[in-house]
Amino acid sequence: MPILNSNSEAFLQRYLNNASPTGYESAGQKVWLDYIKPYIHEWHIDNYGSAYGIINPGKDYRVVIEGHADEISWFVNYISDDGFINVIRNGGSDHMIAPSKRVNIHTKGGIVKGVFGWPAIHIRKGDDSKISPKLENIFIDVGAKDKDEVLAMGIHVGCVITYEDEMIILNNRFFVGRALDNRMGGFCVAEVARLIHENKTELPFSLYIVNAVQEEIGLRGAEMIAHTIKPNVAIITDVTHDTNTPLINKKETGDIKAGLGPSVTYAPAVHNILLDLVMNTAQEHEIPFQREAASRSTGTDTDAFAYSNGGVPSVLISLPLRYMHTTVEMAHRDDVENLIRLIYESLKKIQAGHNFKYF
Repeated sequence: MPILNSNSEAFLQRYLNNASPTGYESAGQKVWLDYIKPYIHEWHIDNYGSAYGIINPGKDYRVVIEGHADEISWFVNYISDDGFINVIRNGGSDHMIAPSKRVNIHTKGGIVKGVFGWPAIHIRKGDDSKISPKLENIFIDVGAKDKDEVLAMGIHVGCVITYEDEMIILNNRFFVGRALDNRMGGFCVAEVARLIHENKTELPFSLYIVNAVQEEIGLRGAEMIAHTIKPNVAIITDVTHDTNTPLINKKETGDIKAGLGPSVTYAPAVHNILLDLVMNTAQEHEIPFQREAASRSTGTDTDAFAYSNGGVPSVLISLPLRYMHTTVEMAHRDDVENLIRLIYESLKKIQAGHNFKYF
């Protein structure tokens, strides 16, 4: 039976189409909170913008389910005398995909449109034919005649820049767009809250549904919110690479394929007993899942939660994603629904006071 409904997908469309760059997530957080408010008992926002709702507040035992809210973007770094704009990264933005992309420059007066320009193929001759996009040579054109006109538009050093792109559904199967990493995770934990509410599921603990900020620049939002909540257990969701597209070496990156289920990760930060609980739940409910391993760290908010507060049993359940950190990130509908189901069913297996000690 499908998990998503028309209201869910309308929310997903609003949420993904809204810009939420690292450090400037507030507009996206408002969209997210407005959606989950009917399904929770209270909600809070911390000083840097991480948002969370609580089901059954006030219990001694606290469980977190978490995604992160921010998306990669750019900052205005330099404006030339002739009105062209050079940028630096805000998160892991890929300079290789920038040329010819349309962008929104966020100013106090609203959005200013621009494009990442690039010399035409006709005039890249000789040594110039080897020119490739680099962080040092990509630039934005806003159609201004000079620097003064750029400044008059309200653009200045420090303005944040996002790609102009909207979500589509490809072949009635794939959600496609920018910022599925990892607002799709925020969407999934919101859907878990909806299922708990609609199914009148009784949980013996306080459940914190968290949408953390600033993951893309070092897991910072999760680091802060973990110390605020002090959870006993954390279930984290993020994206992972679908390695079955061209130009990827599966021997190096693992073998994960979109459509075959969410992926669980083996890593030092992942608690083995909690991981077994999740995998046993998947098998019991016939939820397909895949496996991968992470060397040293997972690179996700799992690490921030796991190593906080003297150690918090944490697990990572990832959504296979094609073309991460591009404007055409792709996630399979079945994987999204199965990820939601797996978190929901796993929560029902956790008991208040659950002891996750190894011996």
